[in-house]
Amino acid sequence: MDINQIIGYLLALFAGVSIGMMGSGGSILTVPILVYIMHIEPVLATAYSLFIVGTSAAAGSIKNIRQKQVNFQIVLSFGAASIVSVFFTRSYLLPLIPDSIQLANETEISKSSLIMIIFALVMLAASSKMISPRKKENLPNQEAVTSFVPLAIQGALIGLIAGMVGAGGGFLIVPTLIFFAHLPMRTAIGTSVTIIAIQSLIGFTGDLIVQDIDWIVVLIFTAVSILGVFVGMRWANKFSEKLLRKIFGWFVLMMAVFILLNEVNLTDLSV
Repeated sequence: MDINQIIGYLLALFAGVSIGMMGSGGSILTVPILVYIMHIEPVLATAYSLFIVGTSAAAGSIKNIRQKQVNFQIVLSFGAASIVSVFFTRSYLLPLIPDSIQLANETEISKSSLIMIIFALVMLAASSKMISPRKKENLPNQEAVTSFVPLAIQGALIGLIAGMVGAGGGFLIVPTLIFFAHLPMRTAIGTSVTIIAIQSLIGFTGDLIVQDIDWIVVLIFTAVSILGVFVGMRWANKFSEKLLRKIFGWFVLMMAVFILLNEVNLTDLSV
């Protein structure tokens, strides 16, 4: 075990803390840790991320279910569509992307770089939601939206993005459940964690066919991440939700910028 692996495993704790506290962010941390710290190829790292984040979220979901902070009607409608979308994307769409993609002016970009750039752009969009004030989430007497069709459409779109970048999608699911489905923050987090657990693990099964998995790395990373989940859930009630969102939002923004700067400097774009 080299120093990069040791650092990566230690950082896995923070990925788990993020899931436990915010119901999101595991993949935002896990993919860059795997790629830039542990030097795992990005496409393979997205597969690892699905298992790590899915298993970690499943561990945290048990407690949320016991505390009745999961809306199962939304899990079934939103989650089912998202799960199908993630599995389809990982199994069929992602393998169709060529290793090298021709852009305008004879410019080429590798598949790995494209995935990381898409990941960073999604993170930028998510961070703006987290940083900006949320006036709607604390309005009283808002009835949760549980209609199947609109929730299924939202779930399918998020599943497409999550499957493409190997993300659990919590950084997109939580804002959607708050603004669109009108769930309280705590219920949105609990519901998001449950959806993430199911869709990530099912999405990962699509990679078992096409990826060579290093289970020692995956299982050690996952175990440390699960420990972080329980630490995060313990801390969640000790901090202001508004402050946590802003801190996490700025962190997501910085990670996105970091990834983009790395890809601009390190990618094999050529003319």
